[in-house]
Amino acid sequence: MRCPFCGHEDSQVKDSRPTEDGAAIRRRRQCEGCGARFTTFERIQLRELTVMKSEERREPFDREKLLRSIAIATRKRPIDPVRVEKLVSGIQRQLETSGEGEVSSKRIGEMVMEGLKGLDSVAYIRFASVYREFGEAKDFEAFAGTVEEVAPKGE
Repeated sequence: MRCPFCGHEDSQVKDSRPTEDGAAIRRRRQCEGCGARFTTFERIQLRELTVMKSEERREPFDREKLLRSIAIATRKRPIDPVRVEKLVSGIQRQLETSGEGEVSSKRIGEMVMEGLKGLDSVAYIRFASVYREFGEAKDFEAFAGTVEEVAPKGE
């Protein structure tokens, strides 16, 4: 594993343990070149997924991109990051076990919307505003009128 600080090729694993949801292994590493410590995550990947964009463009599925988009929607909300991680892991697992090698970005967006709907109503509306391309305040108003308030779970 290449060191993110100095670029040295070798590092030593100092500690390994499963993540809270058991979907990954968290490893603490120490660079043999500069001595810096850093964390890596190892996840099971059942199959290579390709995302079909609306412009008929294709790109590899990027878990970090999915995590970033959900993190933006949930920013400054009282949501435990572990719950966001579980949502992303659940979506990825559903996609990988679907038996399809290609998945549309629209399907992923709908899965995120469904997950956020049960997680936090404000995050749900934020994500919807970008995903559904709200252009005016009335778009927000109309959509928000259809959203039921979600009671926080375990927070």
